[in-house]
Amino acid sequence: MTEQPTEISATATAEGAEAPKKLFIKTYGCQMNVYDSERMAEALGAKGYVTTEVAEEADMVLLNTCHIREKAAEKVYSDLGRLRPLKQAKPDLKIGVAGCVAQAEGEEILKRMPLVDLVVGPQSYHRLPEMVEAKGKVVDTDFPEEDKFDHLPQRKALRGPTAFLTVQEGCDKFCAFCVVPYTRGAEVSRPAARLLAEARDLVSRGVREITLLGQNVNGYHGAGEGGTWGLGRLLREMAAIDGLDRLRYTTSHPNDMDDDLIAAHAEVPQLMPYLHLPVQSGSDRILKAMNRKHTAEQYLRLIERIRAARPDILLSSDFIVGFPGETDTDFEATMDLIRAVGFGAAFSFKYSARPGTPAAEKPELPAEVSDARLQALQALITEQQRAAQMAMVGREVGVLYEKPGRLPGQMVGKSDHLHAVHVTDSLGKPGQLVRVRITGSAPNSLAGEPLRD
Repeated sequence: MTEQPTEISATATAEGAEAPKKLFIKTYGCQMNVYDSERMAEALGAKGYVTTEVAEEADMVLLNTCHIREKAAEKVYSDLGRLRPLKQAKPDLKIGVAGCVAQAEGEEILKRMPLVDLVVGPQSYHRLPEMVEAKGKVVDTDFPEEDKFDHLPQRKALRGPTAFLTVQEGCDKFCAFCVVPYTRGAEVSRPAARLLAEARDLVSRGVREITLLGQNVNGYHGAGEGGTWGLGRLLREMAAIDGLDRLRYTTSHPNDMDDDLIAAHAEVPQLMPYLHLPVQSGSDRILKAMNRKHTAEQYLRLIERIRAARPDILLSSDFIVGFPGETDTDFEATMDLIRAVGFGAAFSFKYSARPGTPAAEKPELPAEVSDARLQALQALITEQQRAAQMAMVGREVGVLYEKPGRLPGQMVGKSDHLHAVHVTDSLGKPGQLVRVRITGSAPNSLAGEPLRD
C-alpha cells in the first residue's frame, strides 16, 4: 500500500474534435483505489470527459479517497478547502468525493463543504455518468444489488505492461481497528469467467503482469466451471493465458491461505516469489483484542509452510503499534516475531481510531509511547529490508521494464521479488522482460545491468 496521491494521466484528443470536458482525479491510498480511479475515468469517458493532470483546467475534480490512514477524512476536507478558490473562479466546475471517506461521511460532506456537487461510495461509482448529469447535489452510498463491473466500459487506461485486476471486494473479518467492512461491505467475489476474459483482453493489449486485487483477496470464492473457485484455482487458470508472464495478488489474510494457494506458489511459475501477508501484531493478547482470529504461533507455522513451498519467497507485512492496551511485553512480542520471520518489506503505522469501529471506544496510548515503538519497529524492518536487498547483489533476476529512468540509457522496472530496479540499458523498452544482474543496492531500490548475448 501507498499513501502517495496519484493523478490519472492526461489523455490526448483527436485534432479538430470538439473540445472535451476535462477530468482531474486525485487518488489516495491503496492499489485498489488506483484501479478504481482508472475505472471511474473510463466510466466518465462515456460522458465526453478526458483526464488532465492540471486541476485548474478541469471541468470536474474528483477526489477518490481512502479511510485507512490517520485522520483520513480531515485530509480530504483540507484538500476540498484548497479547491474553494477554484470553484469560486469557475462556478460550473463539478467537484466530487468518491471512495471510502465518501462512504463513511455521506451527506456530512455536503454539509461541511457546500462546494461539493456529488458524493459516491466505492460500490456505486459505475453510476457516475448519471450523477454528473443530475441537477443539484447527489449522494449515492448504497450497496447496489447489481454488479458494478457489469456496467463499466471496457478497460482503456493501461499503465504500461502491468495492470491491476479487482477479483474480490469487501471483507467479513471485522478486525476491531478496520472500517473496510463498513465502507466496502461484505465479501463479494467476481465470476471467474469474467475475470479470465478481462485478463485476456489486458494481455491482448500489451499487459505482461497482472496483480489481482481484493480487500481480502485470498478469500476469493468466485463462481467458476465446476463450482466455486478459490484463489489458487483462479491463479492456475490465469497462468494458462498465453503472453501473461507474471501474476501477483494483494492483500491477504493469514486465515485464508489454504493448501491449494500455498501449493500454487510452488507449482505456478508465473506466480512471483513475493507475498504481502499482514499479521498486525506478534502478541496473542493484542491479536485477540484486534479480532484477528489467529495467533503469532499459527502465523509463524504458516510462514514455514509457505517457505517450504517457495524457498526464495520475499515476505512483507503490516504492523500496528500502540493498539489500545498494548504493553511493553506485547510490543516486544511483535519485535520477536519480526526477528523470527525476516521480512523484506513492511508497512507500519501508529494506531489511530476509526469512528464506528470497536477499538475506537478504547483509550489510546500516550503519543510518545506509540511514537517510540514505531521508530524502533521501523528501524528493525529497515535493517531487514536492506539485508534482503544486499542479498540480491550479484544475483540474476528477471526485470519487467515499465518506463525509462531519469538518467540517459536507463530503464526502471520491477524484479520478480517486486524490488524497483534501475537498469543501465540503452536498448531497453517498456514491456521487455529482461534477465538482469544486480550490481548494487540503494535504500529503496536496486541497480543492475542486462544480460544479453
